[in-house]
Amino acid sequence: MPELPEVETVRRGLEQKLNNFIIKRVEICRESTVAYPIYKKDFIEGLLNSLIYKWDRRGKYLIAELKKTHSNNIDSNEISFVNNGVLVVHLRMTGYFTFNNIHTDPCKHTRIRFFDNNNNELRYIDIRSFGQMWWVREGLSPNNIIKGLGTLGPEPFSENFNINYLKKVILNKTRSIKSILLDQTIIAGIGNIYADESLYSAGISPFREARTIKENELKKLKISIVEVLNKSIGAGGTTFSDFRDLEGENGNFGLQTNVYRRTGKKCRQCKNLIERQKISGRSTHWCRKCQN
Repeated sequence: MPELPEVETVRRGLEQKLNNFIIKRVEICRESTVAYPIYKKDFIEGLLNSLIYKWDRRGKYLIAELKKTHSNNIDSNEISFVNNGVLVVHLRMTGYFTFNNIHTDPCKHTRIRFFDNNNNELRYIDIRSFGQMWWVREGLSPNNIIKGLGTLGPEPFSENFNINYLKKVILNKTRSIKSILLDQTIIAGIGNIYADESLYSAGISPFREARTIKENELKKLKISIVEVLNKSIGAGGTTFSDFRDLEGENGNFGLQTNVYRRTGKKCRQCKNLIERQKISGRSTHWCRKCQN
């Protein structure tokens, strides 16, 4: 599943590409992709004549702020806009967007198509069809409608993600530190890849009980999380999943991982062999010598 860096890469691509994109037509190719409103007609009618004003990200969710136009004549200088809620997207395992300014027939995995007045198309493709979209009208809280969104912990780049917070939520837990990092209600956006890489960078064994992590180790872990995520965002995410950016490209961070999917290969620091074992049903990669 795409994690924070992949979703942030998509957000940045959407923000760059969709300048003044006003939705004039919506085509739903697979109804189950629309999670809310219940009636798909309401989803379509709610989005029509909406300017995609701004793209945000919360954890692994993409959030488009919408403004509704009051005129069908988009060339008019007198067009006025009012807030029209948000379009929320969760890519899940295999969802991705493409932007098409030349007509092409949709592939069989196309789920939703958005067109502007110039027939430019924002196409959502999802091979395994786990991705979802919500249109939440103005006046309603997305956090109340989308359960996963409302329970997210702080963003790793936010001021709330600090040592005092980590001490409060981690140092009394008997669960493994790896499972803590995967818990979206504690930290938003971290998944299997970046949990493994952050723990390696901090020199902490993924199997340790969270309550055994000392304060100086916790400080190092916080720094490692931010550095690893920033490094991956700069590389456009990883190549390990079905993730693609708006141009259809995979990320390059997979070429730089230290432990993830390097089972049996030599540790870049000590030359010990990287090991793999499951924690809470997830494959975990670590160096026994470098991580204590």
